[in-house]
Amino acid sequence: MTPPSGTTRTGRILRRLLPALLVVGWLVLAATTGPYEGKLSDVATNDGQAYLPASAESVEADQAQARFDRTAETYPAVVVYERTSGITPADRAKAAADAAFAARLPHLTGPVSPVRASEDGRALQFTVPVSNRTQWVHDTVTTLRDRVHSGPGPVVHVTGLAGLFADLGAAFTSLDGTLLLVAVGLVVLVLILVYRSPTLPFLVLLAAVFAMGLAAAVVYALAKGGHLTLTGQSQGVLLVLVVGATTDYALLLVSRYQEELRRTEDAREALTTAWRAVLRPVLASGGTVVLGTLCLLLSGLNSNRSLGPVAALGILASLLAGLTFLPAVLALTGRGTFWPLRPTYGSTGRGAQGVWARVAGLVERRQRTVLAASVLLLAVGAAFVGQFRASGLALSDGFTKTTDAVAGQRVLGAHFPGGTATPVTVIARAARADAVVTAVRGVPGVAAVTRQGPEDGLVSVSAVLDVTPDGPAGERAVRRVRTAVHAVPGAHAQVGGYTAVALDTRTAGERDLKVVIPAVLAVILVILALLLRSLVAPLVLVASVVLSYAATMGVSALVFDHVLDFAGAEPWVPLLGFVFLVAFGVDYNIFLMHRVREEALRTGTRAGVTTALRTTGGVITSAGVVLAATFAALAVVPMVSMAQQAFIVAFGVLLDTFLVRSLLVPALTLRLDRLSWWPSRLASRTEPAGSAATRPDRTSPVGG
Repeated sequence: MTPPSGTTRTGRILRRLLPALLVVGWLVLAATTGPYEGKLSDVATNDGQAYLPASAESVEADQAQARFDRTAETYPAVVVYERTSGITPADRAKAAADAAFAARLPHLTGPVSPVRASEDGRALQFTVPVSNRTQWVHDTVTTLRDRVHSGPGPVVHVTGLAGLFADLGAAFTSLDGTLLLVAVGLVVLVLILVYRSPTLPFLVLLAAVFAMGLAAAVVYALAKGGHLTLTGQSQGVLLVLVVGATTDYALLLVSRYQEELRRTEDAREALTTAWRAVLRPVLASGGTVVLGTLCLLLSGLNSNRSLGPVAALGILASLLAGLTFLPAVLALTGRGTFWPLRPTYGSTGRGAQGVWARVAGLVERRQRTVLAASVLLLAVGAAFVGQFRASGLALSDGFTKTTDAVAGQRVLGAHFPGGTATPVTVIARAARADAVVTAVRGVPGVAAVTRQGPEDGLVSVSAVLDVTPDGPAGERAVRRVRTAVHAVPGAHAQVGGYTAVALDTRTAGERDLKVVIPAVLAVILVILALLLRSLVAPLVLVASVVLSYAATMGVSALVFDHVLDFAGAEPWVPLLGFVFLVAFGVDYNIFLMHRVREEALRTGTRAGVTTALRTTGGVITSAGVVLAATFAALAVVPMVSMAQQAFIVAFGVLLDTFLVRSLLVPALTLRLDRLSWWPSRLASRTEPAGSAATRPDRTSPVGG
């Protein structure tokens, strides 16, 4: 039945107004949500205890410690003075005056300790117990540094946990502005090189900024309400993820739109065709990343568990902006979007004769050679994966530059017992106090033991370690303390303190590797099987990205150990590297294999592989370069873990883009031929007569 003319006319009007309405709607939404990107630091925390579940032994012990004093709520700031020629009376007077000044500061949880001299007579130190509230730690340390660094005298540093966490907070303070500028600058450069248009990069970045505002507003509300723990790490990942993902989805849509503009005279009709063509693969790829990152909900660490929803919200915001705002703007700007190189109706693209046509031809002619060489290169990199050290980092080793607190830790360790300011605490039954004290004193690495209580039937035993408390040596000492006190019958002892929190965090991180990784692989296999309607192709794709991940970690181990000279890595670094690399590696393979299947239905698998590689090569490679560039921007944060994450994801994405997706997967699919689609009907389908890989390209770079 033909609809009434009025309805038809109304429908036409609405369709023409829809792009303008969408743009206005996004502008209103951006005005509301935009400020929240700058507010994320207000709800972010880098408190180590907040990373752990409440059931962790160290958390329970520290909560019980509150019955005796407020040390569980304290980050000690240690002011250390050094004069290599020997401390003078004037140095002692300065330290005493500084200690008196510190005692009058607000936000302290107890008295300032007396000034102590080292046995070698070359250093002095006193401890200021600061409340562990992030802003109070920053304010107190800043005030102390302004005081002690003024005037002549010995070399002075403010260190301890308060100093280290103040430096950590400072590393993330400028994250929003600096990281955004670097990420945006890299994306603009890549987009200008790809499209050679001054207008298009601005529109794509506008979509990314709008998506970031939307994601930030939701994350802010959840963190403010206590529903998730936002850390500086997840804040940085959210920013680069949204910029990179939005740009990737935009590249896929815009590339298809360019092709359609050459085949369709009406620009809006071309855009509609392009949008419909990319919708399914873009939603599938975005869904893969969303579900892959949500597997982090299985993590034992609050920080990792919260990063999953944070990353998923970022991807969902990117999908929404990329599939609504950007198409609306493209509809309003038409062919002028691509000025000065506007695609004209009837013109031909570069896909059939360009570099990717030559790559496709090479893979088709030399399948075995390409396959063998690709596997060999990846295997060489993977051979070094065992050298990747992820047993943890001392907080003082976690900076890429020497901060005041890091320098102070070195001075403190050279002249005093390493754990003086950060004792290990043991909470036990009062009736077994003597046995617990004896057990702790017998532990190698314990320099001194004191006790408090009883209080409500419990005692608190403090153990000062003779090693640095925030690194692997301190954690080994805590393990020995736990073994000793857990063996005391009837003591029900629990070990807490900062070092115990760090140990429990690393233990949970190691457990996550065994739980989250299989879950991610299972989720991705299911998605690929549903999308490609096959079991063989998904197994091949997942195996290829896992091999790529192993090669990336092997190369990273060599770079971190022998080039950048890092002391090690946190256990969550390889875990997050796996989640992002596997999710995005499969993401790009979805675009390739979805197109292969589309072509295989028409011309057969062999012709479909070469056609898909020729037509998807440029856009997917550009998307990979954009994502690698945005993650590389994380290196501007002066933290070892962020630099490691930046290198792992950037290098891994490039390896996957240029080697795995461009050579290994196409060559392997050519070798498997129709078997790739088993057990679907396509696996037994006869190759169409006269099919050829070099037939004229009819469709999009992504596939219809």
